[in-house]
Amino acid sequence: MPVKQREIPTKKLGSRHHEKRRGRRMNSQVPVRLGWDDEEGKRVSVEARTRVVNPYGCMVVLAQSLELEHRLALTNLISEASNAAIVVWKGNQRPDGWEYGIELVAPEMDFWGLDL
Repeated sequence: MPVKQREIPTKKLGSRHHEKRRGRRMNSQVPVRLGWDDEEGKRVSVEARTRVVNPYGCMVVLAQSLELEHRLALTNLISEASNAAIVVWKGNQRPDGWEYGIELVAPEMDFWGLDL
């Protein structure tokens, strides 16, 4: 008996703001450290504050320019919890840097230490 396979639709990164949001968003300035490897393989580490958080990620503003799908490590400096993350949205350039939507990869639901 043949097995019917269904096609799984692919999602385009950067278009997530058109999807229904997962979890409640909260304006919150949580101090974080983001780390990644630059084009030359050199480790970059910057500290920032979130603008918005939800159980699955955050929005931050960084002076550095990153591409969509860029992989990085995100550390909550209050709890010292770290999680793998990916850039899923690049917004407007502001006077203090670029807006980024960062998605946590398989996060713990209490990553932010907030009731979300």
